[in-house]
Amino acid sequence: MTVALVEAYATLARRVLAGPARLGRTRLVAVDGPSGAGKSVFTARLADALADLPGGGRPPVVHTDDLLDGWDDQFTFWTRLEERVLTPLRDGRPGSYRRYSWVRRAFLPRDVPVPVAPVLLLEGVSAARAAIRPELTLSVQVTAPGPVRLRRALDRDGAHLLAELRRWHAGEEAHFAVDRTADAVDLLVDGAPTLPHDRDHYYVRRPAPAGAPGPAAAVGRRSGPTAGSGSPGGPR
Repeated sequence: MTVALVEAYATLARRVLAGPARLGRTRLVAVDGPSGAGKSVFTARLADALADLPGGGRPPVVHTDDLLDGWDDQFTFWTRLEERVLTPLRDGRPGSYRRYSWVRRAFLPRDVPVPVAPVLLLEGVSAARAAIRPELTLSVQVTAPGPVRLRRALDRDGAHLLAELRRWHAGEEAHFAVDRTADAVDLLVDGAPTLPHDRDHYYVRRPAPAGAPGPAAAVGRRSGPTAGSGSPGGPR
């Protein structure tokens, strides 16, 4: 029998802050999953929960869509993220990046600062890829059925992007199969839950695949490291 559990964002936020910082002095939380699954909503609500903790502040959020150089940069943007954001934070320095405009089809000229903070939320497709896992305090994959995700994307971006979205979804499927993301993340979240719950304060956790470590071991299970967006047309 498949069992899903309703859990509180506030509890998860406390677990994040109690976990070790593995990217310099920063606790990096990666929220991964296919487009249209509900990653941005989950990330925003976790950010709210972190901000509500005593003495806490709202963590910076980096959306990988903001770093993409258009539709053909689905996974190759990572070098840009490493150079502009992850490497500086790893060294205890603030990072920055240029936000891609899906309307202008170009990067905007102004830098977006990424401060050295106790927590950084990284949201987007492949955010929890294998290359960064040793430095993550928490990894999450948000999932939803394919038809639901496609309908959300079309409602958001328009039917004229159907061909691009289908190509994008095929790329996601191939990436997740090779990366084995669902087997590796600490937490699987249902982005289209049917269980009744307060969605502003709770999420629905899905069971881990057989043989995966599972979310019971989330936050602190590793030994340590080994080494304008929102515009119409984006893949989110």
